[in-house]
Amino acid sequence: MTPMNHATTSQPVLVEALRGDAVESFHRGALAVVDADGTVLHALGDIHRPVFPRSAVKLLQALPLVASGAADALGLSNEELALACASHGGEPMHVRTAAGMLRKAGLSETALECGAHWPGFEGASRALAREGREPDALHNNCSGKHAGFVCLGCLLARQAGQDAAAFTRGYVKASHPVMREVSAALQAATGHDLASAPVGTDGCSIPTYAQPLHALALGFARVATGLGLSAGHAQAALRLRQAIARAPQMVAGTGRFDTRVMQHFGERVCCKVGAEGVYCAALPERGLGVAIKVDDGQGARAAEVAMAQLLHALVARSDADHAVLQPLREVVLRNWNGLAVGRLRPAPALATLQAD
Repeated sequence: MTPMNHATTSQPVLVEALRGDAVESFHRGALAVVDADGTVLHALGDIHRPVFPRSAVKLLQALPLVASGAADALGLSNEELALACASHGGEPMHVRTAAGMLRKAGLSETALECGAHWPGFEGASRALAREGREPDALHNNCSGKHAGFVCLGCLLARQAGQDAAAFTRGYVKASHPVMREVSAALQAATGHDLASAPVGTDGCSIPTYAQPLHALALGFARVATGLGLSAGHAQAALRLRQAIARAPQMVAGTGRFDTRVMQHFGERVCCKVGAEGVYCAALPERGLGVAIKVDDGQGARAAEVAMAQLLHALVARSDADHAVLQPLREVVLRNWNGLAVGRLRPAPALATLQAD
């Protein structure tokens, strides 16, 4: 296995950035497309080097929320379950939904331990500023995930005969019962031993474990099919995928890649971006999982192009499908005057990938 603190110098170029007609920048990385048996159907670059998946695995982290019975006990809606898997923009609909989850658990936003930041959606940030307000934890892009953790913690507290507020305190720590459930679900889905994995602290303060791309892709192939998961986790994966398909606006938000793609494809695609150029997806029709890592970590810029190209090759089958994906796989770059000055496009190694 390649140590994660050593770059792989031979990584292929996945995405090119053009200025005019000339290539100005290259985005190198790796990707894996895997079925639920663990067979690697497509691979580019080093798919064995551990990478931190960051927010790309939120659906896997939400499996215990449903499998435990907490979602049913609290009557969580499709919107609330989708938000538990989200990196949202802090729009009013996201804030209201996260607050609603906490109310059902009998708690408030003070139970959240994700920290606060300004909404990623500019309109929401401007609205807060106009009102002279500061953002709170509900505006954090991970507030839905953390509200899900709190809801899970409330069920565990009830089972232990303890006060929910006291029990859930410190849920972000690896040793907490909530986080033990979350980490166990992640390990079970990917088949990768987290005890031996490099570990860090994510932006929202929970542990993040580095895993190879092939393991992450396997986890999402299992989410796509239910194969290789326990009965409880398989049912939970199906329910979460269905909730996301019914409320894709909750997973990202206005104008965002994940929301735009899943509004069109519905249950055919369940995709999720993570920080530092990571992207994962479950493709239920194909029974496949996808994991991408762009080495330079340029946010979602290149990773979105790579994911759009993979969906074009593996999922799209109609003119409408291709029309949705075309502006996402050939992204026009504009300057401050709105002039088209270049574009992002899949590099040849990625553009020539075809479905089996």
